Amino acid sequence: MGAAEPTVSKQDIVLSERGQPTLALQLQRPASLAAGEVVYVHGGTFGADLSIFYRFDGRSWADALNDIGFAVWGFDFPGYGRSERYAPDLERPAGRIGDSIAHLRRVVAAVRGRNGDRPVCLVAHSWGGSVAARYAGSYPQDVKALVLFAPIVARAPRAAPAGATAQRSHYPLTQWAQYRRFVEDVPRGQPQPLSEAHFEAWGAAFLASDPRAAERVPPSVATPYGPLADIGALWSGEELYDPSLVVAPTLLARGEWDSLCTDADAQRLLSALGAALKEDVKIERATHLMHLELQRTVLHDRVNRFLERTAQ
Repeated sequence: MGAAEPTVSKQDIVLSERGQPTLALQLQRPASLAAGEVVYVHGGTFGADLSIFYRFDGRSWADALNDIGFAVWGFDFPGYGRSERYAPDLERPAGRIGDSIAHLRRVVAAVRGRNGDRPVCLVAHSWGGSVAARYAGSYPQDVKALVLFAPIVARAPRAAPAGATAQRSHYPLTQWAQYRRFVEDVPRGQPQPLSEAHFEAWGAAFLASDPRAAERVPPSVATPYGPLADIGALWSGEELYDPSLVVAPTLLARGEWDSLCTDADAQRLLSALGAALKEDVKIERATHLMHLELQRTVLHDRVNRFLERTAQ
């Protein structure tokens, strides 16, 4: 017999506000809600459908959170997934942290408007961790617990990533470029952390997230440039938020093979956080995209146990 379908309900919600981009918000909740709400904040290259809601072999991270009583809210920042796209003639990097904080606030307000005004748990990946941490420091009353996995941390000034200072709104991201992100940090002689079959399926879904991907040569997703510009700022020594203002219980999770969040990065951020409860976990044989890799269930388990302890 095959695995039973998760006993959950899924709801799509459209957040519309005059003068603001329309946001696609999703809710996946278990039949019995006991633990609270998780709001997922995605990273700089793909949204919620391709991360917390994406099912490998019939199971997603959202399913695992539902199993322990959490409702899972995911959304796409403007320019990603099913949210509104930026104007094609925008002459600045689209989706920088200042704009993204305002969009996250819209999402959290919508969640609290539907959950009895209870604070939420933020789970954030990569660049999205900067958005979530800044939000948690600015609006502590909204955040019960914070998870930053593979966060990008401010470093001493150095050369910015290639192209990070360019003044353009978007850049094309191909399926091959995404594949390289899964393998470039893997030590020689180690197996790749995501099977070819799983990547082919996920990669096709990635291209499908942009309705105009096939019009480009090679096919690619038009990706907002703001997150890359923010990473360039962080790696030039600019603090995009004040970690000392983050007081919610915080878990920092990172992959053993993640060059974008090193031991030194993790220690620097942990030392600066204002939270009384802050924990660090390193996932073996995992890279920057560990939530999609073979070790994803280890990450899911460690994060979920932290949320169970801190979100009650």
